[in-house]
Amino acid sequence: MRGREGPAAASFLRRRGEEETGAAEESRARRPREGSRTGGQRGRAGRGRHRATAPRGAGERSPGQVSGGPQAQPPGCHRQGRGAPAVTLPPGSAPPRRPGRAAPSAAEGGAERGPPEPPRRQSRWSMAGARSCRPPVPDEDVKPFPPEKTKEIVMSLKQPAVFCNMVGDWPALHWNVKYLSAMLEGKTIQFRLGLKTVDLVPQFETSCSYVEATLEEFLAWSCGQPSCLSGPFSCYDYSKYWAYADYKYIARIFEDKPEIFQDVRWSDFGFPGRSGKESTLWIGSEGANTPCHLDSYGCNLVLQVQGRKRWHLFPPGDTSFLYPTRIPYEESSIFSKVNIANPDLKRFPRFRNSTAHVVTLSPGQVLLVPRHWWHYVESIDPVTVSINSWIELDADHEARVEEAITRMLVCAIKSAENPSDGDLWLNPTEVEATSHEINLQYLNKAVSAYLECQETSVSGQACSSSTGAKQRANTACKRKRREVGCEPESCTLLTQECDFPTPKAEELKKIPFGPHLIQVLPQSHKTSVMGAVAVESDSGDLHENEGEHFGKLHCKRNRLLMSNDCETAAHQMDSDCSPCTSQTALSTNDLLDCLVNPHVISLVAQLLLERMRE
Repeated sequence: MRGREGPAAASFLRRRGEEETGAAEESRARRPREGSRTGGQRGRAGRGRHRATAPRGAGERSPGQVSGGPQAQPPGCHRQGRGAPAVTLPPGSAPPRRPGRAAPSAAEGGAERGPPEPPRRQSRWSMAGARSCRPPVPDEDVKPFPPEKTKEIVMSLKQPAVFCNMVGDWPALHWNVKYLSAMLEGKTIQFRLGLKTVDLVPQFETSCSYVEATLEEFLAWSCGQPSCLSGPFSCYDYSKYWAYADYKYIARIFEDKPEIFQDVRWSDFGFPGRSGKESTLWIGSEGANTPCHLDSYGCNLVLQVQGRKRWHLFPPGDTSFLYPTRIPYEESSIFSKVNIANPDLKRFPRFRNSTAHVVTLSPGQVLLVPRHWWHYVESIDPVTVSINSWIELDADHEARVEEAITRMLVCAIKSAENPSDGDLWLNPTEVEATSHEINLQYLNKAVSAYLECQETSVSGQACSSSTGAKQRANTACKRKRREVGCEPESCTLLTQECDFPTPKAEELKKIPFGPHLIQVLPQSHKTSVMGAVAVESDSGDLHENEGEHFGKLHCKRNRLLMSNDCETAAHQMDSDCSPCTSQTALSTNDLLDCLVNPHVISLVAQLLLERMRE
């Protein structure tokens, strides 16, 4: 083409220039629409619009991090879980900042940034316009993984990992407390308050205090402003207490602003249509924490927006080492009796055998918590904001049957017991103990949904979305009674995802770990594999410990030796539920710990489903 001369060449170059102009306009039209709001919503303004400045705080950059990346406080500024140093993800883990855009302040969920970026180099396409007719793709629109690949990773990965550079263009990254306060316009939300002192006993929600407050009042309290002397936090010294507005349904607190739902774009992870409407919000102060537990349903995607949180994760195979309990009772949550921050090894000696995976999540990063992984979460910056969404899995059909059995047994036994002021067995997230008749209905509906999905699977058809909707309505979503008026029919946070096939074992080896997908490894091991996160230790290679913790018990009763599952269940009853030597009598809760032990309930569910198939 370079040999063309005369009018023909000029005409050709004019056509190329017109194509370039049209392609550039089309590229701009495809970019997300921004900056359509005013007033208190200006935090979501488009590129080039400046936000209000804020003092340096949680976002101070620590040595070793690249400019523009997630910020960390200097070592020693926060408590280390079980003596382990904080895990800092490698450079390149923060979302890329768009050129020409004002950097967010630390209080806005961003971190203090380095010097402005230099002007972008002119592309080869623009320098040699006649070589190609395809304009370059803008850097800020590039994702390390396409949605289909990301969903494949989420649905197949069996250990925690952190996605980086996946949400740089999400408007939800502007959801710092200041911005959310302006959006809520003085609406109050409930905060849970707990003591910062670390005890040997977990600080369950039944032992916490609760207040109704605005985010403006919470922000003033966390900053130590004098105005808090007469507000809802007046009785709680910030140096002694932490506050947590945990598990707030975005669809509920922003029901009058549904347009904000689109700020959360889980479609980038392969779940089209999933937005803030199917997500929950978590806002806490330094020290705010969630007791160690596992979620019975689904896997979990967690976006960190402001501040940092430290996650202590344990594989499903560590269940016996974490001493599971259903007291306090909450549907879909199995708590651990161990205080992960300060374990009582005399009372819970087997906790020494557990294998923690510890990671510090920074703004712009998304953590994948696989199914049935235990987790203890703590805020380590003055103010933190997180957004999460649970992704339902095929295995949840049987899990719902197990939860229905557990609810029926716990409610029946505890309701028959003489009430005691000191026995707060029902978690505050549950409004009341449901009757035996209602619990039996839950069980029958859960069994019917499971069998219906099995039938469609056998016939080669995927579970229909209508079946998923019916199951969500009938068997309830996680913490469905968190707020008054939130009935099972209105809880649709868990979306059915049964139509995605599970990759085979050989496909798991192709998971692209690296700077954009960080594998969270056990803290007791060290690896030099690229992209891996681990804590210094003297141990050698990484090993898989799941499934190796349960020995076989030679049971005298032959009917308990029908399968390995029976042996495991019997072993769990023997090991997990033995009373301490100092106890002289068994309590109702001791009996329940054995009766509704996860392994026992799993066995009961299997027997019950086999009976229904006959």
